[in-house]
Amino acid sequence: MIKNTAVRKKKSRAAALCPIEANGVIGYAPAMENSATSTKPVHVIGGGLAGSEAAWQLAQAGVPVIIHEMRPVKKTAAHETDGLAELVCSNSFRSDNALGNAVGLLHEEMRRAGSLIMKCADEHKLPAGGALAVDRVLFSKAVTQALTEHPLISIAIGEVTGLPPAEWENTIIATGPLTSEPLAKAILEVTDEDSLAFFDAIAPIVYKESIDFDIAWMQSRYDKKGPGGDGADYINCPMNKDEYETFIDALVNSDQTEFKDWEKDTPYFESCLPIEVMAARGPETLRWGPMKPVGLTNPHDPTVKSHAIVQLRQDNALGTIYNMVGFQTKMKYGAQVEILRTIPGLEKAEFARLGGIHRNTFINSPVLLNNQLQLKARLDLRFAGQIMGVEGYVESAALGLIAGRMAAAQARGKTYPVPPKTTAMGSLVEHVTGGYMTGPKAKFQPMNVNYGIFPPIEGLVYKSEDGTRMRGKDKTRFRKKHFSLRALDDIQDWITAG
Repeated sequence: MIKNTAVRKKKSRAAALCPIEANGVIGYAPAMENSATSTKPVHVIGGGLAGSEAAWQLAQAGVPVIIHEMRPVKKTAAHETDGLAELVCSNSFRSDNALGNAVGLLHEEMRRAGSLIMKCADEHKLPAGGALAVDRVLFSKAVTQALTEHPLISIAIGEVTGLPPAEWENTIIATGPLTSEPLAKAILEVTDEDSLAFFDAIAPIVYKESIDFDIAWMQSRYDKKGPGGDGADYINCPMNKDEYETFIDALVNSDQTEFKDWEKDTPYFESCLPIEVMAARGPETLRWGPMKPVGLTNPHDPTVKSHAIVQLRQDNALGTIYNMVGFQTKMKYGAQVEILRTIPGLEKAEFARLGGIHRNTFINSPVLLNNQLQLKARLDLRFAGQIMGVEGYVESAALGLIAGRMAAAQARGKTYPVPPKTTAMGSLVEHVTGGYMTGPKAKFQPMNVNYGIFPPIEGLVYKSEDGTRMRGKDKTRFRKKHFSLRALDDIQDWITAG
C-alpha cells in the first residue's frame, strides 16, 4: 500500500507517470526509460544512507530505480528534514584510518567500490582529528542532488504501508531502524519472527559563540590531524575531580524520559549508550569513556591535569555549531539544559538541538535472510542497512552498496558474489547472515564493523624487523594492518565482479 504519493520531477527530462501498485492501492511514479536496457525498475524503500547507496549502485550499473521515501508526508521520531541520507545522530563517520581501524578500512573499500555516500562525505568533511566528520546539511543536499539528477532514478514520495507486491519482482527494503509501524507489522507477518529492537540516543548540539573560551580550548587528542583537520579540531571543556563527581551525581539523579510498558525490556545498543546509563554503571565509566582526559593539555593552566574533559566536534561547514561527543542522552529537555550548563565553559551554552532517544527496530537477519540478503520466505525482497542489524552510518551504507549490486545482478538474471569474509564488507554480511553465531543461546544483536568479526590470518608471525617478538599495542597494530592489507587485496576482484 502506498499512501499520499507525490513525485519529485527531474529538470532534465519529462516525468511521464505510470501506476505502481501495492496491496491494491495505486500510487504514481515517473515511468522509467532506459535505451540501454529494458530492465524493469528496482524499487528501493527508504531514502536513508542504505537506500541512497543502494539506488546509486543500481543506477550506476544501468538499472532503473524508484526510491520510495515517506518523508515529509510522514515524519519519524528523529528526522528533521525531507532530504535523503539525513544524519540524525552524530555527524561523524568515525575513524578514517584504513590500516588501523576497521571502520576506516570500510571507508576505503567503499571508496574503491564507487560509493556515493563516501564521495559526498569526502566532499563535505569537517575538521575532526583522525575521524571523518561531515557538514550534515551539505552532505544530505549533495546525496539528494546526485540521486534526483541521475537519469535512471526517480523518487516517489509516500509511505509504503504494506509488503511490496510480488509484481515488483526486485525490491530492497532499507527503511532503517525507524521503519513505520504498518510496514514493520507486514514484515513480521510474512516472517513469523518476533521483532528485535534497541534504544538509540542523540547528542546535543551547541552554538560555538555561546562557549566560554577563557575556559575551553581547541585541540585534537594527541594533536592528531585527520581528514580536513589541523590537529586542533575539538573544543575541550575541562573538569576537576569535584566538578566531575557533582556532574555524575546530577546525571544519575536527573529527570529522564520514561518508557512505555511495551518498551521497558528493550535493550540499549552498547556503542551508543545514554550518558546517564553510563554514569549509573559506575563513577569512572564516563571518565574513561567519552570524557577521558588523555592526550590533551589545557593551555589556560598547562601544569594542572584535568580529571575529565568534555569534547565537542564541529557539526557544520561554517563552524558555528558543535556536537557534544558521546553525550547521547535520555534526559528531559529542562534537565539537559540545567545539567549540561554545569560543565566548565558551557555555563552560558545555547543549544541548536537538544538530545533525545528513540526506539530502533531490526529483524532477526541470521534466521530470515540468505547470504544474498534476500528474505528466505520471499526472494524478491532484499534488506539493507540498520533494519537488518548493523549499527553505524558507514555500515548501513555499506550494506546498501552490497544489496544494490546484488539487486542489479538479479535484474539481469545473474548473481553477484558475496564479498569475501576477509573484507570489512564481507565480514558484515557474515555477521547479519549468522555465519559467526554459534550455540543454541547465541543472540543476534546490532554490531559495528570491527576486526573481531574478521577471520584470522593463518601463520601470521608477530615479529619486528630485528626478529624480536611483538607484544601489547605493537602486536595489535601489526595485526590490524595486515588484516586491512589482506582486505584491500581481496575486495578488488569483488568490486569488478559485475
